[in-house]
Order: sequence, then C-alpha cells, then structure tokens
Amino acid sequence: MKGVILHGGHGTRLRPLTHTGPKQLLPIANKPMSNYCVDTLIQAGINEIAFIIGGIGAEKVKEFYGNGEKFGVKFSYIEQDYPKGIAHAISLCEDFINNEKFVVFLGDNIINKNISEYILNFQKSNVEASLLLCEVNNPSQFGIAEIKNNKIVNITEKPKNPITNFAVTGIYCLTSHIFEIIKKLKPSWRNELEIADALQMLIEEEEELTFEMITDFWKDTGTPKDIIQANKKILENMKEFQKGVIEDGVIISGKVMIEKGTIIKKGVKITGPVIIGKNCIIENNSHIKENTSIGNNCQIRGSTITDSIIMSDCIFEGKFDIKNSIIGSNSKILQNSNNTNNEFLLGEGSQISI
Repeated sequence: MKGVILHGGHGTRLRPLTHTGPKQLLPIANKPMSNYCVDTLIQAGINEIAFIIGGIGAEKVKEFYGNGEKFGVKFSYIEQDYPKGIAHAISLCEDFINNEKFVVFLGDNIINKNISEYILNFQKSNVEASLLLCEVNNPSQFGIAEIKNNKIVNITEKPKNPITNFAVTGIYCLTSHIFEIIKKLKPSWRNELEIADALQMLIEEEEELTFEMITDFWKDTGTPKDIIQANKKILENMKEFQKGVIEDGVIISGKVMIEKGTIIKKGVKITGPVIIGKNCIIENNSHIKENTSIGNNCQIRGSTITDSIIMSDCIFEGKFDIKNSIIGSNSKILQNSNNTNNEFLLGEGSQISI
C-alpha cells in the first residue's frame, strides 16, 4: 500500500502563524504536526508516501521532508495549484497510486493510536473504502457517519441536525476505484470536490464501507485551541528524558523532556509535562509550567509560561505570565510595563514590548 498526506490549504483560522508557512508544519511537542502522520504511516509499514502541496510554504515542506531518506522511506510531491477540496487533491494522486490500495491522511490530524492492524485489515478485504470514526461532542462541525448493522449507510457533511456523533476523521483507506468516483463529482456550494460526496456515491453504488472507531485521542488541529490541546496530549504520552545541563537549585516536577545543549539555571522551576528543545537558556527564576513546549535556541529570562507552544529562536525577558499562547519562531517579548498576564498568537518574527 501507499500513503498520501494532504499538506495544502490556507490555514486561515491560524493566521498570522500561517502567513509564512503551512499549518501542517506548525510544531506540536517540538515536532511538525504532519510528522506525526508520517510516523503513523511508517509504523503501519507504508514506505512510499506522496505529499499534496500548494500555497504558502510549499517549498518548506520539501525542505523539511526531502526525499524521505532520513525517514527510511520514499517521499514524492504533487502540486495542487489551489485548494479545490479533499476529493480533488486525492484525484491528483492517480498516477502515483498506480492501481494500488492506499491510505489518505489529512496532514493536520493527530491520533494517539497504532493503525497498523486497521490498515492490514483493509489490505486483506475486498471493500472499496474504510474509515476511521471518532465520537465527538460537536458533530455539526464534522462529516458524520450513520451506521446500521455495523455498516456505514450515510455520510453527511457538517449536518445541522446530526443523527449520530460519529465523526469521519481525516484518515481514509481507499482503492483506486475512488478515482472513477471523483470524476463523476460536481463541485459543492464551496466550489470544491468533497470527499463526503465521493464516499456517499460509493454507498449509493451499494459498495460496502467498513469502519473502525478511534477510542483514544484524535484531534483535527484547525484552531489554536485545538493545537494547544493536541500539544498537551502528546506531552502527556512522551517518555521523559533530560539531556541538558540542570544546575543545582532547579526544581523539577512532573514529566519533563530537555534536549542537549540546553542550560536550566539555578532558581528555575519546571512543572511538567514540558518539553524544552536544544540549546536553550532558561534563567532568572523563570517558571515553565504544565503543557508547554519550547523550541530550539530559546532564551527565557524571568517569565512564567503555561499551556503554550513557543517555537524556535524566541527571546522572552521580563516577569510576565504567558498562557494559552502560540508564539511563532524568532519572536521577542520584552517587558517595559507592569502588565503581567498575556495571551498571544504571534506570527514568525514578531517583536513586542509590554
């Protein structure tokens, strides 16, 4: 089987973070969110993966992933000139798939589940599609599957009055027959070719759609809140390590991951789960609190940070609290006043004095 990761889209709900690159490269626990998709596919034994790219930062995707050699697999890149829907993006992969079965993974989906058995079951089956479903609290925000006799009998995109709360996650096992289905689709009101319409057409052709449920964590990381929640979950499930220099007088509690080259100076408190990247300096009685990721080459002096993602090459100087924030790389926050409580969504290269 082959894998396809959709890595396009504008990420409008995450601006200004996505003004300089695709949202799928935004870090969660110091690793691009689409890297978790790659890891999941490789774990399932898939060694040929195509990225569908387009829009701002497409070259950054190629730059980060390369030809796949460092991951031990083969990567290909397929250009989508403009976002025209998931089904349209899938249609561009026909030559790459070459009549094989394949897995599609939306690059902004994070799951906490090994799907190797799910993929193997599909490989052995004669069905045309298999979906991963997850129960959600807000079904009107997702494509929703109706199930009867353990089969999917209907799929509705973002229904106003959902019959079930079984959301269709952004992970699809498909056969090459889907390309013939997509050729029959008409654009939706959004002028896009919708994957929900393609799957519904399979149902109407009396093709069997199987499914499995995700009972662990799944997150469609479309908003800053979603990303912060995913960051929390990933941190909670990481294995602890401390490779940096930790001076006497540092107080550490909970699960804490510290990379090589980082120095944690006397008087600092770290309350996990927390990850701190390479070559950072944390000093001046800073407190790095739970559910926080700090990227490489950051300098934190005197600040308290909670439930936040701080990307690489950032400098914070001052006694202020940062909560529920995502700070783009190469940003500086300097204290010039007594304002101490802050929430930020800062794009790359931002500089703020507060």
